[in-house]
Amino acid sequence: MAPDPQLPESGELTRERFLAVADHTLLASDATRGSVREFLAGARDLGVARVCLNPSALPVEAGALEVVAVAGFPSGAHLAEVKAAEAGSAAAMGAAEIDMVVNLGLVRAGDWEAVAAEVRRVREACPGLVLKTILETAALTDDEIVGACRAAETGGADFVKTSTGYHPAGGASVHAVRLMAETVGGRLGVKASGGVRTAGFVRELWAAGATRFGVSGTAAILADWEGRVGAAAPTSDY
Repeated sequence: MAPDPQLPESGELTRERFLAVADHTLLASDATRGSVREFLAGARDLGVARVCLNPSALPVEAGALEVVAVAGFPSGAHLAEVKAAEAGSAAAMGAAEIDMVVNLGLVRAGDWEAVAAEVRRVREACPGLVLKTILETAALTDDEIVGACRAAETGGADFVKTSTGYHPAGGASVHAVRLMAETVGGRLGVKASGGVRTAGFVRELWAAGATRFGVSGTAAILADWEGRVGAAAPTSDY
């Protein structure tokens, strides 16, 4: 599946294009139904195209917003069948996209067949949905990033994604995004997430090859884009 075919893959990242490729995110483990409803109302006010939520928050009255749900979040150490079950349940409750965390132990071991098999298991559980694989690139070597990207593609993913925003090693980096983009060669999308908090960093990541962004501090990024101050700060490192 070609990622975001309605959008050019190069050129200036305008405010409007950013809103179209930003996954506005609420993944706090203590989010209530009420806070999720407030979050969705805020997302509509911001003008984003989609939101990213925990599967336990579904179903939601999303309206025109597309819903992204995570699987195996945030550690990735879940059994593949558990991640597949999460993905399938989220799809049944209205998710249009799934962001799964790969098993970092398999990545660190270089067991690329097992990584690809895990991705494929989730892929089969959500046919027709966009599938992104979260690699935790800040915790990986360059060779591990390349291997994980290739395994994700073999397993049928549509995107590779930098980070959960919860790993102590850190989040997105320009270097990791560039390496991921070079590895997938436009065949998959590249989602940058984790510590993406300013308009300047968003533009740097876009120039490096990012085609999608995971952000919780979307309002602050937009305020920065427009040269305003005093917008709400991100609620997490996502």
